[in-house]
Amino acid sequence: MRSERERLVVERVTAVARPLAEAEGLELVSVEYLREAAGWVIRVHLDKPGGIGLDDCQRVSQQLGDLLDVEDPTDHAYTLEVSSPGLERPLVLEADFARFAGRLVRLQTEAPVEGQRRFRGRLLGIAGGIVQLEVEGPRRVDIPHAAIQRARLVVEWEGLRPRGQ
Repeated sequence: MRSERERLVVERVTAVARPLAEAEGLELVSVEYLREAAGWVIRVHLDKPGGIGLDDCQRVSQQLGDLLDVEDPTDHAYTLEVSSPGLERPLVLEADFARFAGRLVRLQTEAPVEGQRRFRGRLLGIAGGIVQLEVEGPRRVDIPHAAIQRARLVVEWEGLRPRGQ
């Protein structure tokens, strides 16, 4: 659970990073502000059709670093990391849940939905702010988008079988 201060830092960084990413033809996937062993980190994930490259990350990192030096979103020293969201990219916006319908996902809710907080299943899509997920059984679970604490794609490796099968 994020503190109010952490939430405000994420909002301020997002307000600076989103227009910069869009001007570079990139999608801002997520912004995180967290404390790690080496100190505070602002982590920005970007993407674009066909995937993001190292040059994209370096260019945005330099520009965003300059903008954040002026904006000064936090009262702590921090490390800025700009990268791709990876294969298990986070799903944040309602549009993400529509775009990745059909894919396997893992998500966690803030409060229990149908008696549980952690789900893994096939994303059916989103309608009216409700994320539709097919879980083992098979059964469909409807989860309000606003109730989702975090969600990620799950990598599916074709041709590989779980151990013991």
